[in-house]
Amino acid sequence: MPEPDQSLGNRILRFFVKEEEPAPTASGVPPTTKAASPRPAPDQPAPTDPPAASTATSMPNASEPGTSTQGSVDPKFAEHLANVLAQNNPLGPDYFEFRETLKSLMNLGLSEEKQFQAAWASFKALGGPADAGVLTRTANQYVSALQKDRDGFAKSVDAALSERVGGLENEQKRLQAENDALTRQLQEIEQKRAANTDRLNSITGEMSEQSAKIRQNKQNYETTYAHFVEQINDDIRKLTQYLK
Repeated sequence: MPEPDQSLGNRILRFFVKEEEPAPTASGVPPTTKAASPRPAPDQPAPTDPPAASTATSMPNASEPGTSTQGSVDPKFAEHLANVLAQNNPLGPDYFEFRETLKSLMNLGLSEEKQFQAAWASFKALGGPADAGVLTRTANQYVSALQKDRDGFAKSVDAALSERVGGLENEQKRLQAENDALTRQLQEIEQKRAANTDRLNSITGEMSEQSAKIRQNKQNYETTYAHFVEQINDDIRKLTQYLK
């Protein structure tokens, strides 16, 4: 498969994350939009100043029922998933080209059904296959590519949790055992015991901070993933309904 160019990833990104018009500054000139950065590691915090973004949805943390942690459509994950789709875009017209045509019809005042039928006619006129099944098949291939990427991301989250939080837990147990022994020893080692106690106090905060960062990034990924898959699945349902 040829290496996709950056423009293909950007076109796919615009299909799934709607960009808002930038707010004008005091001078009346809109601020410059920052380019989205590649997806960071799962323990890296979300950017504090993301590009003017997206149609954001949120979902509860599935790994911790009852918690209030919310995810959001994250620009860095949106860019990453758009690149996943670009890398899995096969040669020739398929669901991607159909959706590109469909998007161009959305502001014409047509009903949803008419939009899909007009896009289907344009798709065939541009050399696309006459079998509507190719759209659902290739759309499902994109979903599979996203699911594969999600599985890899979940493994990286588990590894990060094991490395960061697991290591701190082991250090906490070791230092507590060492302190139990130090309390029975001579006063000259009291300074060592006090230093370890200070470290124990700081570990709790570090554990909470690292866990929160990792889980928030996981939620941002899950929400962004669900946002992509929901739109593709919605198109699949409409393709089945309108293109018979």
